[in-house]
Amino acid sequence: MPNTFFITTAIDYTNGAPHIGHAYEKVLADAIARHQRLAGRDVFFLTGVDQHGQKVQQSAQKRGVDPAEFVAEITSLFVELWKKLDLSHDAWAATVENLHKSCVQGMLQRLWDEGQFYKATQSGYYSVRQEQFLTEKERGPDGEFGPEWGEVVEIEEENYYFKLAEHRDWLLHLIDSRTQAGNPLVVPDFRVAELRNAVEKLTGDLCISRPKSRLTWGIELPFDPAFVTYVWFDALSNYISFAGYDAQPGADLSLFKSRWPALHVIGKDILIPPHGIYWMIMLRALGFTNAEMPTLLVHGWWNISGAKMSKSLGNSIDPEVLVARYGQAAVRYYLLSDISTGRDADFSIERLEQRYNAELANSLGNLLNRTLSMAKRYRSGILRRMESPLAAFVQEKTTAYDAAMKSYQVQAAIEAAMEIVTRCNAYVEETAPWKLAKDPAQSDKLDEVLYTLSESLRIISILMSPIIPREADAIRAQLNWQVEASLAATQWGALPEGHQLGEPVPLFPRIETQE
Repeated sequence: MPNTFFITTAIDYTNGAPHIGHAYEKVLADAIARHQRLAGRDVFFLTGVDQHGQKVQQSAQKRGVDPAEFVAEITSLFVELWKKLDLSHDAWAATVENLHKSCVQGMLQRLWDEGQFYKATQSGYYSVRQEQFLTEKERGPDGEFGPEWGEVVEIEEENYYFKLAEHRDWLLHLIDSRTQAGNPLVVPDFRVAELRNAVEKLTGDLCISRPKSRLTWGIELPFDPAFVTYVWFDALSNYISFAGYDAQPGADLSLFKSRWPALHVIGKDILIPPHGIYWMIMLRALGFTNAEMPTLLVHGWWNISGAKMSKSLGNSIDPEVLVARYGQAAVRYYLLSDISTGRDADFSIERLEQRYNAELANSLGNLLNRTLSMAKRYRSGILRRMESPLAAFVQEKTTAYDAAMKSYQVQAAIEAAMEIVTRCNAYVEETAPWKLAKDPAQSDKLDEVLYTLSESLRIISILMSPIIPREADAIRAQLNWQVEASLAATQWGALPEGHQLGEPVPLFPRIETQE
């Protein structure tokens, strides 16, 4: 195991503004990274932007601006949104950076020198949107290429090709051996068969270049300046270029090896072929061993009434607008709690508002406010350290939370944490502290209740810190608990005898439904 937990997301394509799928992917990766930090691991969380390609060049030409200016403008939208969503990434990958260009050219030169590329002429149908040649198997039952390929043109040109097909049997063996070892290449495991079926059908090689006569906005081939490299060969390489990899013989790779292999968080639409086939074979060709292959965490899509979101259909959701209207906590909480990792889900403003109001405002926020208010009213905010009938339950749910997060099932982890909140609210109704306060004979019981609620909230704040980090910090501040959050600190009983709680401040104001 490397010293560092290395997690990456697919880098965002700078040919359009961020959408809700981008936001979900980044928040999911951020929650996983934050949980790993809670567990005491060093984390290297990488995200960024993919800035090259034919579509970018065409979009810039339509706008009458240089491609570099165009991608800088779009990139700024992503940067600002990730700040607003409180992402905790450690590094930023931008594929126009010299560090990345140098690494990619080093990889290209090495693979050329080792005979992994060859030059050939190809004619056929080419998808401008997907930037690849199409084969007959891409045609639909009606004999036409589907709308997912966008504009399709017939061209003939000379290019360089990567010997992809000769690695087919190795990749099948890798998929099978990882699955048998209980460490599947793709998570969730229901995606494994999908990938394996695609690899079984692999027959052709990969075109890794584009002539400058057609595309100039890309990384130049070091062995032939008349060509730039294919955008996927460029974009996928960010996972290693920004982690310290150098393809030059004898390069110092100690930093890189302390981080690698990585967990790649990607959407299901780019599992096949880019990540599941191209990337794995690229790494093998560069000399990466089976043990050094990354794991692919594949998430589903946010749909609207079962249909994929699309600007052309007018049903897309702008995450910038959501954060401005509801705040980052509401957006983060909804995105992570309303979808099971790997599955699709329907996006709903009504669900966002309902979940926030019911679970954060009414349940967690109310529990915090009433606990601190009662402690202040009945005990001047000072706790007695008491045994608790809920201690075992809270520890059981904490264990369930940790197990869910380790398997990247963030929704299930949130459910475990919120079960503690629900149980605590029921405990308040069962014990009725306002009645206990009127009976001197029930003084110890009142202290037990106040300690139980306060200690449960302290643990809840730690569990929620990967989900709603700012608000989790605010809960601990109101509890006057200054110890840094960690999973080790979720053991019951950390609040000491005589602990002074802070002042209650409403944390989750209710959302008033707007038309």
